[in-house]
Amino acid sequence: MLRYLSYDIVFQEIPGEVSLAINISNCPNRCKDCHSPQLWENIGEALDEKAIAYLLDKYGNAITCICFMGGDAYPQTVADAALFSKATTNGRIKTGWYSGRNALPEASFLHYFDFIKLGAYKADLGGLDSLTTNQRFYRIVNGEMRDCTNLFRKSRTIANAGGRS
Repeated sequence: MLRYLSYDIVFQEIPGEVSLAINISNCPNRCKDCHSPQLWENIGEALDEKAIAYLLDKYGNAITCICFMGGDAYPQTVADAALFSKATTNGRIKTGWYSGRNALPEASFLHYFDFIKLGAYKADLGGLDSLTTNQRFYRIVNGEMRDCTNLFRKSRTIANAGGRS
């Protein structure tokens, strides 16, 4: 059973979107230097259709995306939750999945999500904002994965604005 420990409205996980990020527990990846090791345990409330409907009813007008943070122990259940989210909002809400997997369980998962982050966190390689990261962030367009990891990288140069620095 899919369980979640917490949720929050966030602005960084999916660039250009106001996302309801739901932190799913029972993570099988156990990445070294994980920022949320409490999610390794199978704890929290059931993330079923009733819970998703409640969250969408509560926050649906304030968000543009629902992002499932984890759920790698039950990928099909995460995909079903994304499908339910899209159906409940008549497609108004986009869906995202942050997975620690290095690849999707199967190609059909592309049809459930608008955004997918893949890759285990490796401290020595950095997160999505690092030039050396092993993680990748994709936008799904017409059933194809388009790498958009560069959206997380801030410009390394400072433009000279009107002669001022």
